Amino acid sequence: MMAASLLRRDKRAAAAHLKADLTRTDNSSGLRQLHELLDVVLNPEKTAADTEALDWCKYLLAGGECFEEFYKTVRSYDNATLCGLVWTANFVAYRCRTCGISPCMSLCAECFNHGDHAGHDFNMFRSQAGGACDCGDGNVMRESGFCLRHRLKTGENVPSIPRDLLLMSEMVLPRFILCIIQYLRDGYVEPDTSTDRDLQKVLQQLEPHISFLEELTKMGGAMRTVLTKILTNQQTFKELSMGQEENLYAKKNYEKYLSALKNSGLVSVEEKVQGATAGDVTVGAEGGAGAIGLLGSSGPGSPDDSCKEDDQDGGQSVGQRKRVKLSSSSKDPCIIESLKHKCFLEELLFWTIKYEFPQKMVTFLLNMLPDQDYKITFTKTFVQHYAFIMKTLMKSHESDTMSNRIVHISVQLFSNEELARHMTEDCQLLDIMVTVLLYMMESCLIKSELQDEENSRHVVVNCSEALLKNNTYWPLVSDFINILSHQSVAKKFLEDHSLLMLWMSFVSFFQGMNLNKRELNEHVEFESQTYYAAFAAELEACAQPMWGLLTHCKVKETQEYTKTVVRYCLETLQIWFDAIGFIDEPAPNQVTFHLPLHRYYAMFLSRAVKCQGLDLDSLLPDQEMLMKIMVHPLQIQACLSEIHSNMWVRNGLQIKGQAMTYVQSHFCNSMIDPDIYLLQVCASRLDPDYFISSVFERFKVVDLLTMASQHQNAVLDSEQERPMLEGALTFLVILTSLRIHQGMTDDEILRAEMVSQLCMNDRTHSALLDLIPENPNPKSGIVPGSCSFEDMLSAVADFKAPVFEPGGSMQQGMYTPKREVWEKEFDPIMVILRIVYRRDVQSAMDRYSAFLKQYGIHTGNPWPPYKERSPLHSCYKGLIRLLHCKTLHIVIFTLLYKIWMDHQNMSEHVLCLVLYLIELGLDNQVQDNKEDEEPCIEEHCHDSWFPGTNLLSNLHHVINFVRVRVPETAPEVKREAPPSTSCEASAYGQNSRRLSGNWRENLREAQVFSLVAERRRKFQEIINRNNTESTQVVRPKSTSTRWVPPGTPPQLVTEILEIRESMLSLLIKLHQKMSPKQNSLSASWLEDMDTSRLAHGDGITAIERILSKAASRSCQIKRSIQDICGAPYPPVPPKKSSPTDKKAMDKEERRQRARERQQKLLAEFASRQKSFMETAMDVESPENDAAMDLGSSETVESEMLYDCVICGQSGPSTEDRPTGLVVLLQASSVLGHRCKSKDPKNLPTSDEEHIYSADTCGVAHDVRLTLMQQFFKDSSCLQSVSIGWDGGVYVQTCGHTLHIDCHKSYMESLRNDQVLPGFSVEKGEFTCPLCRQFANSVLPCRPGRGTDAGAWHTPTNKKTCVLLKEVEDLQDKLGLFPMESNLSKEMELVIIDIKTTTQKKYMDYGKNPGSPDNDFLFMYSLARTNLELELVHRGGNLCSGGASAAAKRSCLNQLFHVLAMHMRLYSIDSAYNPWTKLTQIAQNREADGFDEERPEVPMLFRDVPSLLIIFVLTMPQPLRKEHFTCVVKMLYNVQYTQALVAQSAKFSSEERQSWVTSGALKKNAANSEKSFEALLSHVIGELSKEKSVYKVNVEETMALSSSVWSPQSIEFSLQQFCLPFLRLACLLQHHLYGDNLTGCLEDEEFSSLAVCLGLLPSAPQPSNTMHSASSLEWPVSAFSLITQWCTEVTGLSQLHAEQSLSLLVQDPQWAAPRLLQLPDNYNIIFQYYHRKACTACKKVPKDPALCLVCGAFVCLKGVCCKQQGTCECVLHSQHCGAATGIFLLINASVIIIIRGHRFCLWGSVYLDAHGEEDRDLRRGKPLFLCEERYRVLEQQWVSHTFDHINKRWGPHYNGL
Repeated sequence: MMAASLLRRDKRAAAAHLKADLTRTDNSSGLRQLHELLDVVLNPEKTAADTEALDWCKYLLAGGECFEEFYKTVRSYDNATLCGLVWTANFVAYRCRTCGISPCMSLCAECFNHGDHAGHDFNMFRSQAGGACDCGDGNVMRESGFCLRHRLKTGENVPSIPRDLLLMSEMVLPRFILCIIQYLRDGYVEPDTSTDRDLQKVLQQLEPHISFLEELTKMGGAMRTVLTKILTNQQTFKELSMGQEENLYAKKNYEKYLSALKNSGLVSVEEKVQGATAGDVTVGAEGGAGAIGLLGSSGPGSPDDSCKEDDQDGGQSVGQRKRVKLSSSSKDPCIIESLKHKCFLEELLFWTIKYEFPQKMVTFLLNMLPDQDYKITFTKTFVQHYAFIMKTLMKSHESDTMSNRIVHISVQLFSNEELARHMTEDCQLLDIMVTVLLYMMESCLIKSELQDEENSRHVVVNCSEALLKNNTYWPLVSDFINILSHQSVAKKFLEDHSLLMLWMSFVSFFQGMNLNKRELNEHVEFESQTYYAAFAAELEACAQPMWGLLTHCKVKETQEYTKTVVRYCLETLQIWFDAIGFIDEPAPNQVTFHLPLHRYYAMFLSRAVKCQGLDLDSLLPDQEMLMKIMVHPLQIQACLSEIHSNMWVRNGLQIKGQAMTYVQSHFCNSMIDPDIYLLQVCASRLDPDYFISSVFERFKVVDLLTMASQHQNAVLDSEQERPMLEGALTFLVILTSLRIHQGMTDDEILRAEMVSQLCMNDRTHSALLDLIPENPNPKSGIVPGSCSFEDMLSAVADFKAPVFEPGGSMQQGMYTPKREVWEKEFDPIMVILRIVYRRDVQSAMDRYSAFLKQYGIHTGNPWPPYKERSPLHSCYKGLIRLLHCKTLHIVIFTLLYKIWMDHQNMSEHVLCLVLYLIELGLDNQVQDNKEDEEPCIEEHCHDSWFPGTNLLSNLHHVINFVRVRVPETAPEVKREAPPSTSCEASAYGQNSRRLSGNWRENLREAQVFSLVAERRRKFQEIINRNNTESTQVVRPKSTSTRWVPPGTPPQLVTEILEIRESMLSLLIKLHQKMSPKQNSLSASWLEDMDTSRLAHGDGITAIERILSKAASRSCQIKRSIQDICGAPYPPVPPKKSSPTDKKAMDKEERRQRARERQQKLLAEFASRQKSFMETAMDVESPENDAAMDLGSSETVESEMLYDCVICGQSGPSTEDRPTGLVVLLQASSVLGHRCKSKDPKNLPTSDEEHIYSADTCGVAHDVRLTLMQQFFKDSSCLQSVSIGWDGGVYVQTCGHTLHIDCHKSYMESLRNDQVLPGFSVEKGEFTCPLCRQFANSVLPCRPGRGTDAGAWHTPTNKKTCVLLKEVEDLQDKLGLFPMESNLSKEMELVIIDIKTTTQKKYMDYGKNPGSPDNDFLFMYSLARTNLELELVHRGGNLCSGGASAAAKRSCLNQLFHVLAMHMRLYSIDSAYNPWTKLTQIAQNREADGFDEERPEVPMLFRDVPSLLIIFVLTMPQPLRKEHFTCVVKMLYNVQYTQALVAQSAKFSSEERQSWVTSGALKKNAANSEKSFEALLSHVIGELSKEKSVYKVNVEETMALSSSVWSPQSIEFSLQQFCLPFLRLACLLQHHLYGDNLTGCLEDEEFSSLAVCLGLLPSAPQPSNTMHSASSLEWPVSAFSLITQWCTEVTGLSQLHAEQSLSLLVQDPQWAAPRLLQLPDNYNIIFQYYHRKACTACKKVPKDPALCLVCGAFVCLKGVCCKQQGTCECVLHSQHCGAATGIFLLINASVIIIIRGHRFCLWGSVYLDAHGEEDRDLRRGKPLFLCEERYRVLEQQWVSHTFDHINKRWGPHYNGL
């Protein structure tokens, strides 16, 4: 066989041979060979894991070339103009709203960065479901936004592709794709046939094959064209897919495919015919709301039997049941089309669905999209399979992942308007979607229990089904919304009536879902959380498509659409009312928040009137229907009030959640706004008396509205009455004053929304964006209207830049309302409508009153201001009649009277709302007051109250008598004689006509003012007027009796009250009652009134405002007011009549007393606090407290006293009962990170930049020590340097002291009640009992021996030589072991604490670990670290003087004593005592035979400050000051000599020579020992002898010193070299002896310190003549001492010259520690680091982080980089910062701090343009470095205050 011979050959050669054969004109043999070869190679019976096949394919495609070369060649013919890069979830992409046409547009980072989007509205986002780059696609984005590469139409200049290049591909690939399909067919197992169904395994094996296809798509346009041809060619598919006759395997394989097809419930045509009779159940689309019988046999009537879809799809019957034809007038063809695959693409998609959208397949299919032909075919295929896709999705266990992948595909297809239109026209896309949605929802319907439970025929979705709970429907809905955003598609939808009707029936599935029934007995056992699902479903499945449709109904031309929608809404509503059996009263104690049909109706009405100029009445139904429509929305409003009055508390928290979600910003404009608008429409068309009485009845407060002081309420508890009444009045105020849909423009709405949010609280920009409901289709994110969000924001608010508060809490940039907004625009009504939490109303009022106080407008407690409304749209004028109807006026009159009489359950708030309603009525007059509309029927009680309906005329109408029904116990009964004669009733209202005979009978119902009776009558009238089905209206008896006040029971009696008031007189009396002065309104006050000040104020102002408005509108009222005010003021009615008044009185008095008590307490507390503050301050400031600095200038005779903050006792610290300072010990590497340069290093943001740590202080010291240890004796080395630059222990205190035994018991108690998370008592951590500062140890205080203190301070007159001797003697005194006492034990313990604070590696520097030398080094370095850190905290110098903030935290004095006690145990061997070398000329010791041992470290190599600390710590304490000064002087000499050496090394050899000669002349002068020239020349001379140290490269030094050295510059350089030593010595002196640090100018620092240390006589010379050498004081001849020191260096045989020099020239100056300098724009960091691979595991980390101290790139929580169970960030924090780490999380832009075993989120140093953080980069706006915050972070790092300032710490368990 030919194939066999080919197989034996080398693949590459075989491929070349075949290609040659195939390119001949007669290529039949070549073809035959190829096919035979492929039959063997691509044999699907082999396992897929075999990679041989892939290799063959690569060689064959390349035709003998190398595949990489082939890839490049094909790429060069790429003619694609689209980017089309496909990405998966979590990829970072960009969206630019300025450039996008479709809201779904997205760009990859590369195209975005190469396009010009400066100043655009863009953001970066993490892809949720995956996506593809749209660059180059003009359908989705504007061309101006294309990147450079896709802006040029590259297609034109690409050469055409040579034919034979892709010849092999065209022949081989069909077989390759077939092979993949055969594998897929083989591997698929039906879910029910086998338990072991491992689809993943099949996919894993195919991974390389599919990746290969993906690779091919990336070769560009040319290869994609070939692939498209193959995938869509029907002929190839026919020939290959069934397999040849003789091939058994292929046959079987094809049968598997057919059975899979059949089992999908999507049968092929032949079977369809047989099944038709059984299966195709035709249901008319009009057949009832929920009965679209996609389920065929099982209608919604029997929800239990088989609505739940079976998981097994095996049975044929199921398949048939699903295929249901939805017959409607126009469309007959079956929607859920049977699938017949005609090409590879179709079958590939089929398997992709069956395998639940494997990622690789999805990516391959999407990668092909830039090919236009492919795109069209693929979209068609996708639409054909749409129903099947959704069916698979419903069954999938991984529905989330699958949803994401489906949307990943569909969003690419449907965002393109042209494609979407094409699909709608050719493939019935809309029908398919709506049908599939219906089909989906029908799988989870249940019977509705709303209204009439038994007989309800309505079905709703069951919100607890997985389909709704898991949002499984969102891919479908999202696609639907996406295609509706295209105008052409939306128009198609709106024109297709049968579709609209289907859609309405879909919406009605949600109408009334998630019904709540009020629990009246016990608390509900299980709180269901289904309401999330319900709200999400209504928003996504109903509201968003509605907004989508509304966007296309904006202009007059689209009127017809709106009319159609409105008509269908009404029809569907009518069907719904019938289905639930609704007549006129809602069932009690039920509420559903979901009325999408009402809301569709409302929103389309609003749009019709606002934008399309339609007449409202033409769209409204009859009155009876309006009455029905009004009921459910009103029920929701009443229930909101009930929920807030705690009437639903037994239903659990979730009911509050529903009430909050209903008004929440993302839902309000699709829920509460349409509801209120609909109620406004109903109110404007229905009889106002009917409407008002309905409202009070729904709110259950009818019984409360009586003039009697007591009443019975059948439905409310007493404490619920007030909130419910307030709720009802608030609702009426909102209803009559809200204008969102009644004439406000979009800009006015935006402004009102913005103002209301800003008045509640200052808001950040993003919070505002989130809180303001978007009007349009929420997907688009573009707010329409002329005015942009930003312009409006700057018009109403001021920006407050982010400030840093001293407590360390970080503020964001906030917007706060401008002054004029508070004055003119603050609208409490809008605030009440928009609040989610009740407390926000209070917050708005508090802010308002603070504003009034600030500007002196009003000082008291203000009432909510009244705001003028924009005029009503003419359509809604009827709404004003609500304010001018008798029922409302009676309610207002009754409430004013009750408030004036102090009846129970009235409140200031009620009065406020009543006044608001009156004022609204005065501002909105009814124009044409036709009295004849309704014949005045005398019998009705209303007419006996008021003559007309106009508020103005009713205001001054006096009511004399009122008849009330009261319980017998009421006070009214006692006062009056029982009414036996008819004359008692003589005057009722104003008709003082006599009534004949048995008047009680006639007027019983009429004269008790009954809202309910009135409402019944109106309802009956309307029904009769419509005369439709009046017979139906049979009222259920039970509810009616419940509301009509019962007449039979004996306890209610009828009384007649004498009132003789009008609303006006009641207002004036209330004014007098509220006003502090008698006769507050004089007769002439109206004339003197200044109306401008009435806008803001309290109730008094409000009443005055109303009276002056009324007076200005009517002269009659003006006269009445003057009459009432002029009349002598009647005494207030006697108070003792009612017990409640007495209660109120007592209450007031009690309140007053309580207030006084509180004042007193507060005053006492304040004085206590003051004294505490004073004591605390004493402890903290070092100047005036001897605990901090033992010994002050005068002699202290007594012992130091300490206060214990636990037991409160004061006393000395004793050996037996020591006192200790509360301290925090922490390891620190801050000093080690110092560099030479003052500027911080830059963070690298490209591969070229790096950070080198070689120049840091820590590294320099390490190198130095290592070099010394190579050549010198170890013990000597360990005394010549300090360690602790890295990992040194810093000790700080809060300044409070406690008894050590008290502390132990305190720790015990903490151990038992594990209080604060984030600190561990086991590790000795606690918080200071007084100031709550974090601490972890106690530092014992040395018992104060006050007596000898004076002696150590006295200035000395002894000669230097005497002092030198004394010092030497002191050093020889052996360390006395202290007595074993509690104090010494504690001191040992604290040293152990200190050692455990840092890591072992930071303590062991000696060659033999654990030696005493090591310990010795650690001890004195500890002191050095703390001194150095204090210097850093003081700004690096001592110029400022005084005590710094850091000094308050310092406890160096106590620390020194503890260290000194330990150090005395190590005596210094006198032979090596450095003191002798400092002060004496040594005798020649060469004969002592020390050769075999390593030499000591020469004096000039030693670190002078270390020596100072060693001397001080090893001499007996307390040290006298004269001795201290002596030590400093001697060490200064060495330091100065070192400075000279360092200086000499900077010279070039010529310069050195000249200085030697010039200095030699001065050697013989009198003061040559104090002249730097003489000393310098001597040093150079000495070091150049024998083995000169200067033999270093001449060029190097030349390069170093390009400048010429003058005496001044040398002098300055020497001073700078010695300054660090002087600063340290001075600080040490300050702590040991309490000397004050005097401040000075920077250039005088040297002389000032020299004086302070006693190196100079007290008055320093003026700075210009100051010479550093004048401070020198030599114990013996300077020149011989220097010679001795220099010989030590030159005499070293093993050391090289450069090593000597490097040890000699140690520059002691370091700049302050700095964090890295970050780039200004965060994007620079993000783009470089978020894709950077980890150095350890070479993968891109999931959570990359950056160390801000050294720039290391680490994986946060990365398992790859774990070592011994510790993750990389924690490891790095130990290595880099001795357990303190500061990390920037790249993907979140926030900084985390790791401190030991705890961590905390610090916040972000990058803020957006509005001063806000963007944690997790959710908003993706550009971020910029906030220098201020970064400085604060750096400050906290340097000052070691992370533990104190950041509060939210938690343990990290090494997992970061």
